[in-house]
Amino acid sequence: MPGSSSDGAVELQVGDHAVRISHPERIYFSARGETKLDLARYYVSVGDGIVRALRDRPCMLHRFPSGVDGEKVHQKRLPAGAPEWVETVRVHFPRYGRHADELCVTNLASVIWAVQMSTVEFHPWNSRRADTERPDEWRIDLDPMPSSGFGTVRRVAAVARELLDELGIIGWPKTSGGSGLHVYVRIEPRWGFADVRRAALAFAREVERRAPGDATTTWWRKDRDPDKVFVDYNQNARDHTIASAYSVRGVKQGTVSTPVRWEEIEDLEPEEFTIATVPARFARLGDLHQGIDERAYSLDRLLEWADREGLDDER
Repeated sequence: MPGSSSDGAVELQVGDHAVRISHPERIYFSARGETKLDLARYYVSVGDGIVRALRDRPCMLHRFPSGVDGEKVHQKRLPAGAPEWVETVRVHFPRYGRHADELCVTNLASVIWAVQMSTVEFHPWNSRRADTERPDEWRIDLDPMPSSGFGTVRRVAAVARELLDELGIIGWPKTSGGSGLHVYVRIEPRWGFADVRRAALAFAREVERRAPGDATTTWWRKDRDPDKVFVDYNQNARDHTIASAYSVRGVKQGTVSTPVRWEEIEDLEPEEFTIATVPARFARLGDLHQGIDERAYSLDRLLEWADREGLDDER
């Protein structure tokens, strides 16, 4: 059971570490009134899943010091005052000539400490600290445009799955926590960001060819058909991040980016996955991404497609 102090703070024992949660009563999600402490307890309830999603990756934090209805802070560098057991990884930003020591999760206590520092969303890189310049994750982001509903996302997801099956690749889907869907693929860490992005573009173009009425790869948002789903290959570019599996999103409903089975996509409604509902689902099903690290795939065939079509690493 958590302890409390005279100033109202609550202490949570998380593995080998005690993490102090100040202002535990502060409302973070106004739709139902969940608090900062509720947020911390949510992450404890999905502990194995969130640690698996973040482990050894540089991680940008989206912090909301006064709750999600207030200001959002995009934090690349680890916030000051971290305990010595919170680990970091250094990443470089050549365009700006700078670097940052970002959170590198190795245990659940690090996640809960980040919540203490007002973190709601966790946005990891698709590479790990062993070699931050060589991604081990390819991300397929199905991003619906304003006039397209989740029904269109479902149809594009079915095409993406069909194509993955033809390539002999297992994809691991999850809701985005918004209106879209993400599919993750573990890849061999043999390529840099530019090549992973080129492979992702080749895949996206093939999805677009197979579903021309539903999918688009048009680069400029203003030029996209508002009734289609953008297959966002650019999420594989260097220093681009999206919310991890089990990350809560910074909206008043407290929606969660939730792993799902392919078979569920036909009937699911993404707004049903929240910090109020996901803990029971996790307790019942466990982490549906548990096997994601068992096999890594080659991008050679997709890069051959990219070469054949003359796709570069720009647009």
